[in-house]
Amino acid sequence: MSKYSITFVPSASDIPDELWVQCFSPAVEGRWWYDAMERSGLEDQFEFSYALICDELRPVGIAPLFVMNVPIDLVVPPMWLSFFNLIGRVRRACRYQRTLFVGSPCADEGKLGLVPGADRLKVMMSLQAALVGRARHVGAPMLVWKDFPSAYDDDLKVLALNAGMFRLESFPGTIVDLPGSSPDDYYAALRATHRSNLKRKKRRGDAALPVDIEVLYRPDAVVLDRIFELFWQTYEKATTRFERLNRRLFDLLAACPQSRFIVLRERAGDRIVAFMLCFLLDGKAINKFIGIDYTLATESFLYFRLWGAAVAWATREGVRSLQSGQTGYSAKLLLEHRLEPLANWCVHRNPLVHWVYRQVARSVSWATLDPDLARHLAAHPEMARG
Repeated sequence: MSKYSITFVPSASDIPDELWVQCFSPAVEGRWWYDAMERSGLEDQFEFSYALICDELRPVGIAPLFVMNVPIDLVVPPMWLSFFNLIGRVRRACRYQRTLFVGSPCADEGKLGLVPGADRLKVMMSLQAALVGRARHVGAPMLVWKDFPSAYDDDLKVLALNAGMFRLESFPGTIVDLPGSSPDDYYAALRATHRSNLKRKKRRGDAALPVDIEVLYRPDAVVLDRIFELFWQTYEKATTRFERLNRRLFDLLAACPQSRFIVLRERAGDRIVAFMLCFLLDGKAINKFIGIDYTLATESFLYFRLWGAAVAWATREGVRSLQSGQTGYSAKLLLEHRLEPLANWCVHRNPLVHWVYRQVARSVSWATLDPDLARHLAAHPEMARG
């Protein structure tokens, strides 16, 4: 069997530009994303690196990596949390799980970048063997392929069987297909009850707080200050927080040609009251971050009006699908986002800890991950997974 060689490098800039172009299509986050993440000053949370994959001397692939000390309450479901907290009182190190991830913080899904013709399964076998040594080198007993979509399942199942990994259900991604060249086509495709509900929210929101809509490209520092304030309001309301982002990252992303900021401005005072950062890619857009002024009345329905502005922008740009990431499912299900399965594939170096985590993983499902998903699955049990 052909064996691919793996070299680990600390920066995206250590990999040739042409390989990035070959391995990461314009429809996904490419080098610009990884550059921004590693330059944003998040070293207190993440240690970034990359696996450069070669077939003999020819580079054929890139695997983004990062190391993180993951708080244990992000790893285990509520039913197991008291058990792990008890262990954590005895051994402080057990409150965190130092982990080497294949993937990227904030990326909508895991990605292994390969040139056409590379044997993905053989690459993954070689990469996994190298990652075991890499994990020891960085002091990470846990190794995880993070948030990989179902398109990788067949290969990951074979890899898991050979490497002793287990599958851990992750928060599903969300995506909306845009069926035509007008936002009206999207609304026409909604179920009648959802369409009526959204129209009612828009009418009441317009009456409560009139706003103007802008799509900004490379906004200035003053605008970015306000955008980050709104992002931080939203971050602090979130119940699931994997990463803590900073203002520097917004500066870097604002400079990327793929970035568009959709903003709602209060008509009376010209103040930005909501924003959505979207990446305009090849045929699709990714709704990456949002921020909302939660000091305003709930009758403003800012999230739904912001979504309407995003749909209008996306259809004007010829976008065929709008991807919205994980969590916040209640509103997204009303907007008829499709749930996209994602999974973590994991192995722990300690056999006993590995066995415990495997038992935990068997109890994890969409319903245990998120209460909005649990309610939705109770009404639609045919969608249950895990």
